Formats: sequence, C-alpha cells, structure tokens
Amino acid sequence: MTIILIDTNVLIDYLSGRDPYFKFADEIIQLCRDGKVVGYMSAHSVPNMFYILRKDYSADIRRIMIKSLFDILNVSGLDGNKLLTALNREDFKDFEDCLQDECAITVHAEYIVTINVKDYSFSSVKAVSPEKFVSIYKMCSGS
Repeated sequence: MTIILIDTNVLIDYLSGRDPYFKFADEIIQLCRDGKVVGYMSAHSVPNMFYILRKDYSADIRRIMIKSLFDILNVSGLDGNKLLTALNREDFKDFEDCLQDECAITVHAEYIVTINVKDYSFSSVKAVSPEKFVSIYKMCSGS
C-alpha cells in the first residue's frame, strides 16, 4: 500500500476548502479515509495549521477541524535526532520543509504531497503535487 506524507499546505487547503487546490486535497484525504492510501501528517503540522487557520476560524473550530484529521491520518513525530539531522542538512532553504522530509523518511513514505514541489528538490522522498499524486494513484490502481 502506498504511504504518503501530506504537507501542511495541502492539509490547510483541505480544511479551509481553499481553491484551486481543495479538489485534489479532498481526493487525497478520501483515499486515506477509505484505506486505499496510508496517510501521514508531521507532528509539527498541527501547531502550524492551528496558527495559520486563526485568521478565518475560532480556536474551538480550529481544534475540531484539526482533531478530525487524527481520525484519518497517522502522525510522524519529531525527536532530537531528527531535529539535529534536519539542522545539519544545509541543502534545504526552508527548515520546515526539511522537517517534513525527515518525517517522511521515518515512515518510509513514497511521496510527500505538497503544493511547493520545487522546495523539495533536495528531498530524500519524492515530492509531488496533489494533482500529480491523484494521477499516479489512478494510473497504478486502474481507477
């Protein structure tokens, strides 16, 4: 079964219904919900989403929204070793993206699904857009 790590930006697109990306984010979450794909989010995505969504949603609503992801996705955590490894990887311009890659490596993900594919040019795990992942999934599953 395919294992993916879903980047924070895709999760925000899903939770907020943000166009033009919601359609594919929703399809990916449905694949995870239906058990067709094993989906992960990184532990540090949770506080990032809580903070980013504050402009449009109350704290109570944000808690409900984010907690709903825990029924669908697994969580890849961080520890001191992963943080230190990420700090030593100078190839990434964005430290948070490097942390996503470290979390994806830990869970043996085949893909990081992200809007910002270009930011993952040095990633150990292949980064693909939500649209590309849905296309890959449909091609491989015959859907």
